[in-house]
Amino acid sequence: MKTLVIHPKDRSTTFLEVIYKDIEDKTVITGGVTKAEIINLIESHDRVMIMGHGSPYGLFNTYGFNCMDSYIIDNTMVEVLSKKDNSVFIWCNADQFVNKHQLKGFYSGMFISERGEAYYCGLPGTKQEVVDESNYGFVDIVAECINETVEVIHSTVKEKYGKLAEENPVALYNNNRIYLNR
Repeated sequence: MKTLVIHPKDRSTTFLEVIYKDIEDKTVITGGVTKAEIINLIESHDRVMIMGHGSPYGLFNTYGFNCMDSYIIDNTMVEVLSKKDNSVFIWCNADQFVNKHQLKGFYSGMFISERGEAYYCGLPGTKQEVVDESNYGFVDIVAECINETVEVIHSTVKEKYGKLAEENPVALYNNNRIYLNR
């Protein structure tokens, strides 16, 4: 299976690289392409994984992409993404984008990956170690099963990350916002 990974370069999301490091037949895009080129890449791959910082409107163009838009993934990509049924969408509020456009795959809602986000989401005073434990626990679990179906990814993450969530409030918050759309 040919996998396209779209993960804009951003030091605050480098921990997500663990998820796709062991995928064999992959193309990783961190910048340097246009939206039209991304559409062509999505069409030519069997599976698409999109991750980084975003909002209900899509994945932020943090820097490095050859377009002037604030988003590198947005409503202009919906038609081509709707042809995939095994995508992975990991960014803050990806659930609103996925649900609005009836896309298929494994995805996150609001996802705490930084202390400031923990504060914003009602967990003031959260220590960096707690956020790091949640981040690395999540990516290690997803990486374990990333070559499985999205159903297996979802059930594995809910179960194993759920165990971490029993002790880690950030993981609990995030695990309650992990979804599957078939």
